[in-house]
Amino acid sequence: MSARHIFTAPARWASIAPYVWMVLFLLVPFGFVLKISLSHTAIAQPPYTPVFDVAAGWGAIEDAFAALSWDNFRLLFSDDLYVLSYLRSLLVAAVSTSILLVIGYPIAYGMARLPKRWQGVAMMLVIVPFWTSFLIRIYAWINILQHDGLLNQILLTLHVVSEPVAWLSTDSAMYLGIVYSYLPFMILPLYATLAKMEPALEEAAADLGAAPREVFWLVTFPLSLPGVAAGVLLCFIPIVGEFVIPDLLAGSNALMIGQTLWLEFFTNKDWPVASATAIVLLVLLLAPLLLYERMQRRQLEARP
Repeated sequence: MSARHIFTAPARWASIAPYVWMVLFLLVPFGFVLKISLSHTAIAQPPYTPVFDVAAGWGAIEDAFAALSWDNFRLLFSDDLYVLSYLRSLLVAAVSTSILLVIGYPIAYGMARLPKRWQGVAMMLVIVPFWTSFLIRIYAWINILQHDGLLNQILLTLHVVSEPVAWLSTDSAMYLGIVYSYLPFMILPLYATLAKMEPALEEAAADLGAAPREVFWLVTFPLSLPGVAAGVLLCFIPIVGEFVIPDLLAGSNALMIGQTLWLEFFTNKDWPVASATAIVLLVLLLAPLLLYERMQRRQLEARP
């Protein structure tokens, strides 16, 4: 048996495994959610109709398909509650991602310029917060930002304010929690890109007369765009569907789509509307993913 036949079969199986994983854990669950989204709410268990009863015969299955409708999706686009929830989620994600990029880029740039022996230490300092439970970190911020919390005590001690400030249950607290929680997701891909950059390119630009600011904007930043795109996607996509941070730190006057979905699913027991909400959210998040994939393809095609 030739070496080609020995190594080809394992390679083929390895290439098939990701597709099997995607089918089992993405497409199949998506099919169930899509079916529920096209159903009607019912006071039953499960709380929707129709249910495909294969044992009842083909006629029952045909009746179930005939009862499917797009009413839940029409509701999402006709009710201001859902439209405003989507818009608020996109706005919060865009603002938070912009803040994360402004804060994360200088940190990643500084880490990439450290001596090699200190870069590992800096990396550990960025990753250490992940060692603590996500919920514990958010509840810690609640203790810090509450009326008699640590932040107000420090401000009162320094005579910066004359009375405690209402930090908790505001959008400012929500943005603070989001930026704190997602900052490593922005720093790490930026650092990975900047650390691989050749210093000789910046030195060559400086030798040709470019000022430090010009070197950064004409050489460093364009070469770091793949890391910027990866960091933006890693932050923007999960922030759009964020539930815990807005629910614990933000006020209840305006809901993000993750909170609306949770209320429909667990409080209202309206599984069809909740499923339709989740599917529309998934479609919205596919757009930046497809855009990023297109950018990556163009970069690969442009390489010699």
